[in-house]
Amino acid sequence: MQEIIASIRDLYRSWKGEDPLDVDVLPQSGSERRYFRLHGAGTSVIGTYGANIRENETFHYFTQHFKERKLAVPQILAFSDDKQFYLQEDLGDVSLLNRLEKGGFNDEVYNLFKKSLHALAELQIKGDERLDYARCLTNKEFGKEAIMADLLYFKYYFLDALRRPYDKQQLINDFEALSTYLTHTEYKFFMFRDFQSRNIMVDASNDSVHFIDYQGGMKGAPQYDVASMLWQARANLPDDWKSRLLEDYMDSFEQVSGHPLDRNVFRSQYNGYVLIRLLQVLGAYGFRGLFERKAQFLTSIPLALKNLKEFFDNQRLGITVPEFRRVLDICVADDVIQQFTPTQATADTPLVVKICSFSYRKGWPADDSGNGGGFVFDCRGILNPGRIFSMKTKTGRDKEVMDYLEQQTKMADFLNSVFDIVDITVEEYIKRDFESLMVSFGCTGGQHRSVYAADALARHLKNKFKVKVQLQHCVQDEKNWINELPSTTK
Repeated sequence: MQEIIASIRDLYRSWKGEDPLDVDVLPQSGSERRYFRLHGAGTSVIGTYGANIRENETFHYFTQHFKERKLAVPQILAFSDDKQFYLQEDLGDVSLLNRLEKGGFNDEVYNLFKKSLHALAELQIKGDERLDYARCLTNKEFGKEAIMADLLYFKYYFLDALRRPYDKQQLINDFEALSTYLTHTEYKFFMFRDFQSRNIMVDASNDSVHFIDYQGGMKGAPQYDVASMLWQARANLPDDWKSRLLEDYMDSFEQVSGHPLDRNVFRSQYNGYVLIRLLQVLGAYGFRGLFERKAQFLTSIPLALKNLKEFFDNQRLGITVPEFRRVLDICVADDVIQQFTPTQATADTPLVVKICSFSYRKGWPADDSGNGGGFVFDCRGILNPGRIFSMKTKTGRDKEVMDYLEQQTKMADFLNSVFDIVDITVEEYIKRDFESLMVSFGCTGGQHRSVYAADALARHLKNKFKVKVQLQHCVQDEKNWINELPSTTK
């Protein structure tokens, strides 16, 4: 990581003529790319590292093409000679999803969605003009092969993980029929491919919107992008918003293209692409959650399944695919949704999870519940940031230490295993009305690794189970249990 940061600094220096004042490492998302915010005098830019050079080249080409047409994308400021690093305009850190989660389903947020869909229509139609689709990262067009790939992604990484019987050959036959049906769309323009509210940045000064992460784009049906946004599981838009925003989008599409739409045909094909997008998302959640064991994707699976159930309860597909329909009935069955839905605490749940960090040099923390101490996890197998001079006096709540543990060690793998073990007990204790569980993390000094791990588990349990948590860092706190994470926690 230090070499990557040094290269990002070098690129900034060659572009700006001076060193950045500071470099922040931004949280990693679902991709393998790494992002940085580089601060200069009164301004900042975003630095990106990606090992996939073809992906970087595609993003660079698309951005230049769209920017020439004054579309809602960031400005590329610098591109390294080896094509692994680039600098782009800093669009801030507030996404449309952030605004939705903060403001709820109010008129202001609705207008941001409407504005985003209008900008999408402009990107799709104007961006399609003279675009060289040979520069696409994967497929040039979202045709039959790409649709089949999404359906198989769902099959291998979600459906097969359920271990439920079905007719595999008949399902493939239905996939073939569905992909052929959807290939014959009336409209094809630039397709964003991952158009959802977390990829839409909102400028707080004027509520303008800009798009990121469109490097997977290709030529395809515009309905796919609309489906991606309106049926995003995490956004969970109400039905009336979905209907009204679809009408708003079709208004914008007609305005930008200068031609009327056959709205009945458009809606019919839109429903097919809603289904494809819902299944592609389930495949992605299955891959990231069930196979890569990333907790945030596992918690999204029940939302995606409820989305799929809502779709089939209220929409018609327009083609008969019996085995496919039977498989989808399996996926949205109550027992499958329940399988992925964690039991959550209520205000009446008596369970309190006591989490602490401690130093093995000073001894284990006492358990006053009479249960004997609960889980104890040894963090000493993780590289110790305390051995590095600049972090010696810091704690697991300081940014430099957190960055080190996240980027230079196997702390994430360690915690994923901890979450798997503790989750089983917490869920069972909630069901059985148990009152107390203690989880302790120890390291040599009780200052870096154990503090970070204890804070991470506290966040995880609060987010997943809504359970009451008491947190103590024995070396720092010495005496008092506290009920909240500090505001400085990353």
